Amino acid sequence: MVVLHTQASTSEVTHKKNRRKMAKKPARVAPAEGAEDLDMDEQPSAAPAEGSSAEEHHKTNWNDGDDEVMIDTDAAAPPPADAPAFPPLPASAQRSSLKSEIRRIPIPPHRMTPLKKDWVNIFSPLTEMLQLQVRMNVQRKCVEIRTSKHTKDIGAIQKGADFVKAYALGFDVNDSIALLRLDDLYLDSFEIKDVKTLHGDHLSRAIGRIAGQDGKTKFTIENASRTRIVLADTKIHILGSFQNIKIARDAIVSLILGSPPGKVYAGLRTVSARMRQRAL
Repeated sequence: MVVLHTQASTSEVTHKKNRRKMAKKPARVAPAEGAEDLDMDEQPSAAPAEGSSAEEHHKTNWNDGDDEVMIDTDAAAPPPADAPAFPPLPASAQRSSLKSEIRRIPIPPHRMTPLKKDWVNIFSPLTEMLQLQVRMNVQRKCVEIRTSKHTKDIGAIQKGADFVKAYALGFDVNDSIALLRLDDLYLDSFEIKDVKTLHGDHLSRAIGRIAGQDGKTKFTIENASRTRIVLADTKIHILGSFQNIKIARDAIVSLILGSPPGKVYAGLRTVSARMRQRAL
Protein backbone atom coordinates (compact mmCIF):
# COMPACT_ATOMS: atom_id res chain seq x y z
CA MET A 1 0.00 0.00 0.00
CA VAL A 2 2.78 2.25 0.75
CA VAL A 3 4.39 1.61 -2.61
CA LEU A 4 1.25 2.31 -4.50
CA HIS A 5 0.82 5.56 -2.68
CA THR A 6 4.31 6.72 -3.57
CA GLN A 7 3.88 5.88 -7.26
CA ALA A 8 0.65 7.78 -7.52
CA SER A 9 2.21 10.80 -5.99
CA THR A 10 5.12 10.74 -8.39
CA SER A 11 2.81 10.48 -11.36
CA GLU A 12 0.82 13.43 -10.15
CA VAL A 13 3.99 15.48 -9.68
CA THR A 14 5.26 14.64 -13.16
CA HIS A 15 1.88 15.44 -14.62
CA LYS A 16 1.87 18.82 -12.91
CA LYS A 17 5.36 19.55 -14.17
CA ASN A 18 4.37 18.65 -17.71
CA ARG A 19 1.36 20.93 -17.47
CA ARG A 20 3.56 23.81 -16.36
CA LYS A 21 5.99 23.19 -19.23
CA MET A 22 3.21 23.09 -21.77
CA ALA A 23 1.76 26.29 -20.41
CA LYS A 24 5.11 28.09 -20.57
CA LYS A 25 6.16 26.86 -24.00
CA PRO A 26 3.79 28.93 -26.11
CA ALA A 27 5.06 32.08 -24.36
CA ARG A 28 8.70 31.23 -25.06
CA VAL A 29 8.26 30.19 -28.69
CA ALA A 30 9.13 33.14 -31.01
CA PRO A 31 8.03 33.48 -34.63
CA ALA A 32 10.38 32.57 -37.42
CA GLU A 33 13.03 35.08 -38.44
CA GLY A 34 11.90 35.25 -42.04
CA ALA A 35 8.31 35.94 -41.09
CA GLU A 36 9.32 38.69 -38.64
CA ASP A 37 11.45 40.38 -41.31
CA LEU A 38 8.60 40.24 -43.74
CA ASP A 39 6.24 41.81 -41.26
CA MET A 40 8.69 44.60 -40.42
CA ASP A 41 9.25 45.29 -44.09
CA GLU A 42 5.59 45.35 -44.93
CA GLN A 43 4.57 47.78 -42.18
CA PRO A 44 6.86 50.77 -43.06
CA SER A 45 6.30 50.25 -46.76
CA ALA A 46 2.58 50.58 -46.28
CA ALA A 47 2.82 53.64 -43.99
CA PRO A 48 4.86 55.89 -46.32
CA ALA A 49 2.62 54.97 -49.20
CA GLU A 50 -0.37 56.26 -47.31
CA GLY A 51 1.54 59.37 -46.03
CA SER A 52 3.00 60.22 -49.43
CA SER A 53 -0.38 60.04 -51.09
CA ALA A 54 -1.84 62.35 -48.44
CA GLU A 55 1.05 64.81 -48.76
CA GLU A 56 0.80 64.86 -52.54
CA HIS A 57 -2.92 65.49 -52.32
CA HIS A 58 -2.30 68.27 -49.75
CA LYS A 59 0.39 69.89 -51.93
CA THR A 60 -1.77 69.81 -55.02
CA ASN A 61 -4.60 71.44 -53.08
CA TRP A 62 -2.28 74.22 -51.83
CA ASN A 63 -0.79 74.75 -55.27
CA ASP A 64 -4.25 75.03 -56.76
CA GLY A 65 -5.19 77.53 -54.06
CA ASP A 66 -2.03 79.60 -54.67
CA ASP A 67 -2.69 79.73 -58.39
CA GLU A 68 -6.22 80.84 -57.74
CA VAL A 69 -5.09 83.56 -55.30
CA MET A 70 -2.43 84.82 -57.69
CA ILE A 71 -4.92 84.94 -60.52
CA ASP A 72 -7.40 86.82 -58.35
CA THR A 73 -4.85 89.43 -57.23
CA ASP A 74 -3.60 89.96 -60.78
CA ALA A 75 -7.09 90.46 -62.04
CA ALA A 76 -8.08 92.86 -59.24
CA ALA A 77 -4.78 94.90 -59.18
CA PRO A 78 -5.20 98.47 -60.44
CA PRO A 79 -2.99 99.70 -63.28
CA PRO A 80 0.33 101.26 -62.11
CA ALA A 81 0.09 105.03 -61.79
CA ASP A 82 2.97 107.41 -62.44
CA ALA A 83 4.57 109.22 -59.47
CA PRO A 84 3.24 112.73 -58.98
CA ALA A 85 5.58 115.44 -60.23
CA PHE A 86 5.56 118.55 -58.06
CA PRO A 87 7.30 121.71 -59.27
CA PRO A 88 10.19 123.00 -57.11
CA LEU A 89 9.22 125.34 -54.31
CA PRO A 90 10.16 128.93 -55.13
CA ALA A 91 12.60 130.72 -52.86
CA SER A 92 10.06 133.41 -52.05
CA ALA A 93 7.64 130.87 -50.57
CA GLN A 94 10.40 129.32 -48.49
CA ARG A 95 11.44 132.68 -47.10
CA SER A 96 7.87 133.65 -46.29
CA SER A 97 7.42 130.49 -44.17
CA LEU A 98 10.52 131.30 -42.07
CA LYS A 99 10.35 133.85 -39.30
CA SER A 100 12.99 136.53 -38.97
CA GLU A 101 15.82 135.36 -36.74
CA ILE A 102 18.00 137.55 -34.60
CA ARG A 103 21.40 136.96 -33.01
CA ARG A 104 23.22 139.02 -30.39
CA ILE A 105 27.01 138.77 -30.19
CA PRO A 106 28.51 140.35 -27.03
CA ILE A 107 31.59 142.51 -27.51
CA PRO A 108 34.22 142.55 -24.72
CA PRO A 109 35.34 145.98 -23.43
CA HIS A 110 38.85 145.78 -24.93
CA ARG A 111 37.37 145.25 -28.42
CA MET A 112 34.98 148.24 -28.36
CA THR A 113 37.55 150.73 -29.63
CA PRO A 114 38.76 148.53 -32.53
CA LEU A 115 35.10 147.84 -33.38
CA LYS A 116 34.40 151.55 -33.80
CA LYS A 117 37.39 151.91 -36.14
CA ASP A 118 36.52 148.86 -38.25
CA TRP A 119 32.73 149.25 -38.17
CA VAL A 120 32.49 149.98 -41.89
CA ASN A 121 34.53 146.87 -42.74
CA ILE A 122 32.32 144.78 -40.44
CA PHE A 123 28.79 145.68 -41.48
CA SER A 124 29.57 146.01 -45.22
CA PRO A 125 30.11 142.27 -45.91
CA LEU A 126 27.16 141.37 -43.67
CA THR A 127 24.76 143.59 -45.58
CA GLU A 128 26.18 143.15 -49.07
CA MET A 129 27.21 139.48 -49.13
CA LEU A 130 24.67 137.94 -46.76
CA GLN A 131 21.82 140.47 -47.09
CA LEU A 132 21.47 140.80 -43.30
CA GLN A 133 20.42 143.71 -41.11
CA VAL A 134 23.06 144.80 -38.58
CA ARG A 135 23.12 147.30 -35.77
CA MET A 136 25.23 148.07 -32.71
CA ASN A 137 23.38 148.05 -29.38
CA VAL A 138 25.43 150.41 -27.21
CA GLN A 139 23.46 149.77 -24.02
CA ARG A 140 23.86 146.00 -24.16
CA LYS A 141 27.34 146.28 -25.75
CA CYS A 142 26.56 143.71 -28.41
CA VAL A 143 26.12 143.51 -32.17
CA GLU A 144 22.63 142.48 -33.30
CA ILE A 145 22.10 140.64 -36.60
CA ARG A 146 18.69 139.93 -38.13
CA THR A 147 17.45 138.26 -41.30
CA SER A 148 15.35 140.19 -43.80
CA LYS A 149 13.17 139.45 -46.82
CA HIS A 150 16.23 139.84 -49.05
CA THR A 151 18.18 137.08 -47.25
CA LYS A 152 18.55 134.11 -49.61
CA ASP A 153 20.72 131.67 -47.68
CA ILE A 154 19.21 130.00 -44.60
CA GLY A 155 22.62 129.68 -42.90
CA ALA A 156 23.54 133.31 -43.56
CA ILE A 157 22.77 134.42 -40.01
CA GLN A 158 25.03 131.70 -38.57
CA LYS A 159 27.90 132.75 -40.83
CA GLY A 160 27.40 136.37 -39.83
CA ALA A 161 27.40 135.47 -36.14
CA ASP A 162 30.65 133.49 -36.53
CA PHE A 163 32.23 136.41 -38.39
CA VAL A 164 31.41 138.93 -35.63
CA LYS A 165 32.38 136.45 -32.90
CA ALA A 166 35.79 135.88 -34.53
CA TYR A 167 36.39 139.63 -34.56
CA ALA A 168 35.29 139.90 -30.92
CA LEU A 169 37.81 137.20 -29.95
CA GLY A 170 40.66 139.25 -31.42
CA PHE A 171 41.10 138.13 -35.03
CA ASP A 172 41.73 140.64 -37.80
CA VAL A 173 38.85 141.71 -40.03
CA ASN A 174 40.48 140.27 -43.16
CA ASP A 175 40.98 136.91 -41.43
CA SER A 176 37.43 136.91 -40.08
CA ILE A 177 35.92 137.57 -43.54
CA ALA A 178 37.28 134.15 -44.61
CA LEU A 179 34.51 132.61 -42.50
CA LEU A 180 31.97 134.20 -44.88
CA ARG A 181 33.67 133.07 -48.06
CA LEU A 182 34.69 129.52 -47.11
CA ASP A 183 32.52 126.79 -45.64
CA ASP A 184 35.17 124.57 -44.01
CA LEU A 185 36.57 127.08 -41.51
CA TYR A 186 35.93 126.80 -37.78
CA LEU A 187 36.82 128.41 -34.47
CA ASP A 188 38.44 126.47 -31.65
CA SER A 189 39.15 127.87 -28.17
CA PHE A 190 40.79 126.34 -25.11
CA GLU A 191 42.74 127.43 -22.05
CA ILE A 192 46.18 126.51 -20.80
CA LYS A 193 44.75 124.99 -17.63
CA ASP A 194 42.80 122.52 -19.80
CA VAL A 195 46.16 121.03 -20.84
CA LYS A 196 48.15 121.40 -17.62
CA THR A 197 47.54 123.19 -14.33
CA LEU A 198 50.18 125.91 -14.04
CA HIS A 199 50.52 128.85 -11.64
CA GLY A 200 52.72 131.90 -11.28
CA ASP A 201 55.95 131.97 -13.22
CA HIS A 202 55.32 128.53 -14.73
CA LEU A 203 52.16 129.87 -16.41
CA SER A 204 54.02 132.95 -17.66
CA ARG A 205 56.82 130.83 -19.14
CA ALA A 206 54.28 128.60 -20.91
CA ILE A 207 52.67 131.66 -22.53
CA GLY A 208 56.14 132.90 -23.50
CA ARG A 209 57.03 129.56 -25.13
CA ILE A 210 53.85 129.73 -27.23
CA ALA A 211 54.45 133.31 -28.35
CA GLY A 212 58.23 133.14 -28.73
CA GLN A 213 60.57 136.08 -29.14
CA ASP A 214 58.68 138.85 -30.94
CA GLY A 215 55.93 136.34 -31.75
CA LYS A 216 58.25 134.19 -33.83
CA THR A 217 56.94 130.83 -32.57
CA LYS A 218 53.30 131.82 -33.02
CA PHE A 219 53.91 132.99 -36.58
CA THR A 220 55.79 129.79 -37.39
CA ILE A 221 52.89 127.65 -36.19
CA GLU A 222 50.43 129.78 -38.16
CA ASN A 223 52.40 129.52 -41.40
CA ALA A 224 53.10 125.80 -41.05
CA SER A 225 49.51 124.84 -40.18
CA ARG A 226 47.78 127.52 -42.29
CA THR A 227 45.79 128.84 -39.36
CA ARG A 228 45.43 132.04 -37.35
CA ILE A 229 46.12 132.05 -33.60
CA VAL A 230 45.15 134.59 -30.95
CA LEU A 231 46.75 134.54 -27.48
CA ALA A 232 44.42 136.27 -25.02
CA ASP A 233 46.09 135.83 -21.62
CA THR A 234 45.52 132.15 -20.73
CA LYS A 235 42.99 131.56 -23.54
CA ILE A 236 44.02 130.43 -27.01
CA HIS A 237 41.80 130.83 -30.09
CA ILE A 238 42.53 129.09 -33.40
CA LEU A 239 40.86 129.84 -36.76
CA GLY A 240 41.19 127.36 -39.63
CA SER A 241 40.01 124.07 -41.10
CA PHE A 242 39.47 120.99 -38.98
CA GLN A 243 42.75 119.25 -39.84
CA ASN A 244 44.81 122.42 -39.65
CA ILE A 245 43.35 123.28 -36.26
CA LYS A 246 44.43 119.87 -34.99
CA ILE A 247 48.01 120.42 -36.22
CA ALA A 248 48.27 123.84 -34.57
CA ARG A 249 46.67 122.59 -31.34
CA ASP A 250 49.09 119.67 -31.05
CA ALA A 251 52.06 122.03 -31.46
CA ILE A 252 50.72 124.42 -28.82
CA VAL A 253 50.01 121.58 -26.40
CA SER A 254 53.58 120.33 -26.81
CA LEU A 255 54.90 123.80 -25.94
CA ILE A 256 52.65 124.02 -22.88
CA LEU A 257 53.87 120.64 -21.63
CA GLY A 258 57.50 121.84 -21.84
CA SER A 259 58.81 120.66 -25.20
CA PRO A 260 61.64 122.85 -26.58
CA PRO A 261 60.71 125.02 -29.58
CA GLY A 262 63.32 123.31 -31.79
CA LYS A 263 61.58 119.96 -31.41
CA VAL A 264 58.22 121.52 -32.23
CA TYR A 265 59.69 123.19 -35.32
CA ALA A 266 60.99 119.84 -36.56
CA GLY A 267 57.56 118.30 -36.16
CA LEU A 268 55.95 121.19 -38.02
CA ARG A 269 58.42 120.79 -40.90
CA THR A 270 57.47 117.14 -41.40
CA VAL A 271 53.77 117.97 -41.19
CA SER A 272 54.04 120.83 -43.69
CA ALA A 273 55.99 118.57 -46.08
CA ARG A 274 53.20 115.98 -45.92
CA MET A 275 50.60 118.68 -46.56
CA ARG A 276 52.48 119.82 -49.67
CA GLN A 277 52.66 116.26 -50.99
CA ARG A 278 48.92 115.80 -50.46
CA ALA A 279 48.22 119.07 -52.22
CA LEU A 280 50.18 117.85 -55.25
